[in-house]
Amino acid sequence: MNPKSQRLIILFFFLTLLGLSTFLVLKSLEDNIVYFYSPTDINEKILSNEIDLSKRIRIGGLVKENSILKEGKKISFKIHDGIDEILVIYNGILPDLFREEQGIVALGKIENKNFSAIEILAKHDENYMPKEVSDMLKKNGKWKGKLN
Repeated sequence: MNPKSQRLIILFFFLTLLGLSTFLVLKSLEDNIVYFYSPTDINEKILSNEIDLSKRIRIGGLVKENSILKEGKKISFKIHDGIDEILVIYNGILPDLFREEQGIVALGKIENKNFSAIEILAKHDENYMPKEVSDMLKKNGKWKGKLN
């Protein structure tokens, strides 16, 4: 075997190894990606069966006024984006800054057309709202804060 064919075989081997390792890294990252949706996006995707109900997702919006129901540690409330709303069910302790008309982001899964949250995040001061929520509200024309 001449040196040129040996170099080609080694190059082919390393390119195959590089391709395989890139594929494995991207495949493992795919499982850890968590997508963000608004209530409108979720309701549209549920109707068209475009959403994978087995994967965790994040949703965001404003807590609807007069929608918070507490039963022990179980809390249910609706969040809206100015167009549509979705019921969120959470079993745990809410952040101190959680209240009505508050911007929140919740992590969890869709179950029975409701959102079962495992984590709730609320804004941390008067001037901050999660970027995804503020972008969604600006897009829907429901933004009440300062425009940057």
